[in-house]
Amino acid sequence: MATVRLQCPECHKVYQIPEERLPKDKEIAFPCPACKTIIKVNRPGAPSAEASGAATAADAPKGEALKAGILKRVTDLPPMPQTVFKAREILRDPRSSSQELAKILESDQGIATRVLKMANSAYYGMMGKVSSLQHASVLLGYKTLAEIVSLAGASTVLSSMLTGYGLSAGDLWKHSLGVAFGSRIIAAKKKPELANDAFAAGLIHDAGKLVLDPYISERKDEFDRFMEGESKPFLVAEKQILGFDHAEIAFELCKVWNVPQTLIRAIRYHHSPNGQGDDLAHVVHVADAIAMMSGIGAGLDGLQYELDDRTMQMLGIQEEDIPVIMVEMVEAVQRITGEMKN
Repeated sequence: MATVRLQCPECHKVYQIPEERLPKDKEIAFPCPACKTIIKVNRPGAPSAEASGAATAADAPKGEALKAGILKRVTDLPPMPQTVFKAREILRDPRSSSQELAKILESDQGIATRVLKMANSAYYGMMGKVSSLQHASVLLGYKTLAEIVSLAGASTVLSSMLTGYGLSAGDLWKHSLGVAFGSRIIAAKKKPELANDAFAAGLIHDAGKLVLDPYISERKDEFDRFMEGESKPFLVAEKQILGFDHAEIAFELCKVWNVPQTLIRAIRYHHSPNGQGDDLAHVVHVADAIAMMSGIGAGLDGLQYELDDRTMQMLGIQEEDIPVIMVEMVEAVQRITGEMKN
């Protein structure tokens, strides 16, 4: 009997589905039985994401017309689970209780399962000790649990393969982890009051790539020609060919996801913090650059990434600080991603 092999992008479990059970010429989407992440696959003859999006590269719109079309389709993306933001609001409130937190998290079984798995990881020093969500809040404390909740939510949407950016499945997730940990490390040293928000902002700073990837893929030849022989960041190619970059789109996507305003500004200006960015944007910018230097999920966007010297000066970061931050960042990413595969 012929079968089709499908793999979950989140937990990486493989399923062999009998051919005759799958409809032909149609996109398939179903929840992974193990972790509830949506698995999508196009059957032969089914319209691709690019084909069902906008036109071919030859007659595709650009600039504001393209941006308007893209923003209309933003709601087609899987939402960032609202459970995450509701839980973070509770975790920010010193008057809240572990019972309130558990009630919110338990409303999304997929998030609850991932939170417990991460809470019991060696990285957080609680291997097998956390028996419930309420127990997690007592053993780990609200700050650590807020971090785990953010990780659990982001992992559901950041694990996709992005062919336009040259990112394999999981690359964007690893890079986002690196920037999240790097942002927290930098903030803890230079802007301690921003440490929690820095982690959350770093985790979703590149969410705009999820939106732009199919549009970059359909203009691959144009991007290849622009980048050939150029010593410029991929960001420049986005602006030149599309008329805007992924940070601008991330800004709009985060509004749809109801991301708190304290994070949105940093995400919008993480490539240009000396423009209209705030302290949080400066922190994420440096963490992003260090993650690129380390090669964590860099893809095409890692080519010729520019670290702003003025941001280094503003945060008081020296050249000799970078290797130290990088080592901490890489170790954190390796430990979290390694344990989540188990």
